[in-house]
Amino acid sequence: MSDARQRRKLLAVASGGGHWIQLLRLRSAFSECDVVFATVDPAYQVDVQGAKFYSVPDATRRTVFRLMLTTWEIFWIIFRERPDAIISTGAAPGYIALRMGKLFGARSIWVDSIANSEELSMSGAMVGRYADLWLTQWPHLAKQGGPKYRGAVL
Repeated sequence: MSDARQRRKLLAVASGGGHWIQLLRLRSAFSECDVVFATVDPAYQVDVQGAKFYSVPDATRRTVFRLMLTTWEIFWIIFRERPDAIISTGAAPGYIALRMGKLFGARSIWVDSIANSEELSMSGAMVGRYADLWLTQWPHLAKQGGPKYRGAVL
């Protein structure tokens, strides 16, 4: 088997702003993978030049129609790319990707936002039971049966 066939495919998904920045700070951990990025702003493609990149509609629970479009787009990304694993730092697109990825047998990692220092993010609290690895970046938010603390992406 060639080296290219042995490399795992990782779908890295995040919303914009701080979620995207935190995801990019994790890039060194992805060096052994073929990474496909997905986010809400097409302008972010410059941050991952040379990598496969998708843009999906930005949506929240308050924008139901856009949320349906985002779900559809993420479904097609996962269907086309068939990632071995999915990682997200939040929010809605990451939640959708982790849930959708399970239907395709992808493993999943959720890294809750560093900005949520007092409590887990809404997406993080909702996705935790579905993630194969659920992490918080604040030691006091780690708990038995809940997210684990393994350090922060500062």
